[in-house]
Amino acid sequence: MTNIAILTGRIAREPDTRETKGGTNVTGITVVTDRPARDKDGKTYKDENGYTAKESEFHRVTCFNGLAKTVGQYCSKGQLVSVQGRIHYTQWEDKDGVTRYGTEILADKVDFLSRGNGSSDDNDNKDDPEID
Repeated sequence: MTNIAILTGRIAREPDTRETKGGTNVTGITVVTDRPARDKDGKTYKDENGYTAKESEFHRVTCFNGLAKTVGQYCSKGQLVSVQGRIHYTQWEDKDGVTRYGTEILADKVDFLSRGNGSSDDNDNKDDPEID
């Protein structure tokens, strides 16, 4: 049996990093992917600019420990990433006693496919032509 998820998309908002009471680092990101939009007959169609219309999906991705620190430090909104992990389902009761459900990707690996802003002091080389 296998539970593998692979996403390639852009980070929709800045990463959310926290530390649990037990000392585990956790970073959450939202990755947006696009696919061709289809009409009621199942056919793709063009938008008002002549491009194939797209539909976007937003995926919650959770990273732990060292991966959480790296993603929290070096990823930023708009960055292109590839995520490999597994699909995880949760169920809980909210404060009103209503049963809620959630789905997320628990990341095993995140590859940076474009540059992020990064918060490292190494990015202070503004005169270096290799650094944008």
